Amino acid sequence: MGATEEIIKMAKENQGMVTTAMVVAAGFSRGNIKYLVDKGMIEKSVRGVYVLPGVWDDEMINLQSRFKRGIYSYETALFLWDLTDRTPNQYHMTFPANYNLTKPKEENIRCIQCKDALYDLGISEVNTTGGNTVKTYCMERTLCDILRPRSCVDIQVVTESFKRYVAHSDKNIPALSEYAKLLKVEKRLRAYLEVLL
Repeated sequence: MGATEEIIKMAKENQGMVTTAMVVAAGFSRGNIKYLVDKGMIEKSVRGVYVLPGVWDDEMINLQSRFKRGIYSYETALFLWDLTDRTPNQYHMTFPANYNLTKPKEENIRCIQCKDALYDLGISEVNTTGGNTVKTYCMERTLCDILRPRSCVDIQVVTESFKRYVAHSDKNIPALSEYAKLLKVEKRLRAYLEVLL
């Protein structure tokens, strides 16, 4: 099997998407990508991300492919977990404290930075509406994040999210309490849970 077939196969196995990094890691040259684009066998989605013709372009997977250290958080994570019905008009991503935010900000991403100890806390995977898997924070971590003083999340969104979470079959109240302790939002969490539980 030649490079062309291999790259197409990689894309098919990855929900119709392939990145320059994936192609190079598999031992093929960037020239193979250009050839496939010129022949119309793949289409450029954004810099470094290519999709098969007819594949729905999933912006969330594209952004995470470009900014691998970015974890979907805050209102974007609420949307991914179906804890809100508000579609984010701007994606929220959390990055490590020392990450250069210039490029993500150019892509209109609302960037949050946090200490390394908190960055890795509660990373999970969930499917986008396009069916692609992205990294996001778990429901419990996300709910604690939106209670933090600097979160700037609308109070109505917070209330709705907690109502949906309490009705959720996968809720994990002990984990929620643990995250609240680590993120120092125990009092605020208690206020919501006393009303809803």
